[in-house]
Amino acid sequence: METYDYVIVGAGSAGCVLANRLSASGRHSVLLLEAGPRDNSLWIHLPIGYAKTMFHPVYNWGFYTEPEPAMNNRQIYWPRGRGLGGSSSINGLIYVRGQHQDYDRWAALGNPGWGWNDVLPYFIKSEGNSRGAGEYHGGDGPLGCSDIGETHPLMEAIIAGAGELGVPRNDDFNGAQQEGVGYYQLFTRRGLRSSAAVAYLKPARARANLRIETDARASALVMDGTRAVGVRYRQHGVEREVRAAREVLLSAGALQSPQLLQLSGIGNAALLQSHGIPVVHDSPGVGENLQDHLQARIMYKVKQPITLNDALRSPWGRLSMGWQWLRHRSGPLAIGINHGGMFMRALPAAVTPDIQFHFAALSAEMAGAATHRWSGCTFSVCQLRPTSRGTVSIKSRDPLAAPAMHANYLSTEIDCRTMVEGVKTARRLARTQALAALVGDEYRPGDDVHNDDEVLEFVRNYGATIFHPAGTCKMGSDDRAVVDTRLKVHGVSGLRVIDASIMPTLVSGNTNAPVVMIAEKAADMILEETARA
Repeated sequence: METYDYVIVGAGSAGCVLANRLSASGRHSVLLLEAGPRDNSLWIHLPIGYAKTMFHPVYNWGFYTEPEPAMNNRQIYWPRGRGLGGSSSINGLIYVRGQHQDYDRWAALGNPGWGWNDVLPYFIKSEGNSRGAGEYHGGDGPLGCSDIGETHPLMEAIIAGAGELGVPRNDDFNGAQQEGVGYYQLFTRRGLRSSAAVAYLKPARARANLRIETDARASALVMDGTRAVGVRYRQHGVEREVRAAREVLLSAGALQSPQLLQLSGIGNAALLQSHGIPVVHDSPGVGENLQDHLQARIMYKVKQPITLNDALRSPWGRLSMGWQWLRHRSGPLAIGINHGGMFMRALPAAVTPDIQFHFAALSAEMAGAATHRWSGCTFSVCQLRPTSRGTVSIKSRDPLAAPAMHANYLSTEIDCRTMVEGVKTARRLARTQALAALVGDEYRPGDDVHNDDEVLEFVRNYGATIFHPAGTCKMGSDDRAVVDTRLKVHGVSGLRVIDASIMPTLVSGNTNAPVVMIAEKAADMILEETARA
């Protein structure tokens, strides 16, 4: 039986950070288990490859929710990264931390040490920003963060139009304040994706004390009473088992971390017993508190041939994009999908921004699908702090079966009102004087959608995830909390959960940077405790 000090399950945004930091001193042996393959595909590393990996059967788990009652019983497609880097290898590359208040809210919910001033040093530590170091930024961290480096006429018009609505320009959504409109920074370095695997795992792969196993899908935790002592996993059709002398670190993500806990007897006792799983620890919060950002994509026809739709339609356009990337590591291939965004307040009661826009100079029937054969753009809007809560729960004892995912989108009145106001804001923006020369007919929702009820029905019919599930193993001290402030699983020893599932509440923005921060902080806590032992 092979034994390592630490066994990490999942080589996503959190697992790659942990593997690097825990093996850095050479004093601790670390095994990293990843269910998917190595990150060898060009489409992973080329920023625009996001469109290719969105439905990729190898690099994407391709989950679907259960029928969603408030979404007219549609099953919503939930892409999740599968392979080294996890979702950081297939996401939209947008670098957003969330609002300072998000983390102060975590602390106020009974999680001391997780306020904004506590987590900012870990954001800075992780960051290798092309702008260099500063009060809010790191210049020499492993995770590449870069400016897009070029303006776009549509985005410039959007910034001007937002000004007409009273929204100020913001050149740093991760600085003193988030509110405003501007260009995003991306997780790129020299025109290539800076995934967690590239940033953290690649520099550590040669270490003798780090072993990385791909195509190794965890099937259960090995328990000795209420202590986690190892992991069982399947690799190339063979069931294997490995032991952890110190701890098992579960970083399988907000969908599969609770699934693995439940398969291992840690979860709601009634659920476990219904599937014949012996109860190790009755933890009813496992799989609860699921939160996700729902997006509505408003699409317009563009009056000038300046969109990615136009470039992709033309052989010369595709050749030009390839040459620009090869020669300068710039252009559409280095940017991906979204040029910029906007954070603003949609509801009068909002103290901080409650909606986020992603602006793309392209249009397609759905994210990752072929672009339309006309010039088009997309204003995607999402509610930043949804109050709807869902669940993740196993359907059987089969570790290869996907869990049941119930997002429960739009199950509260405030969520419905915020999404409606977000769509109405997008429409007001499109009608500003600054955009009059560029933005033409509304393709979707379309001119036949007028009042609030019709807008809400549009969201129910076409709304989709913006890929940020979180909260299913929440941190806290109440009776539904799964982990404590050191991310140790309540009622169980030798086991931590370290990924987006520990978020008590969803952050106000994209989730990759916060997950990296969580893992950086967790690694420091683990090493601190080891040094004291």
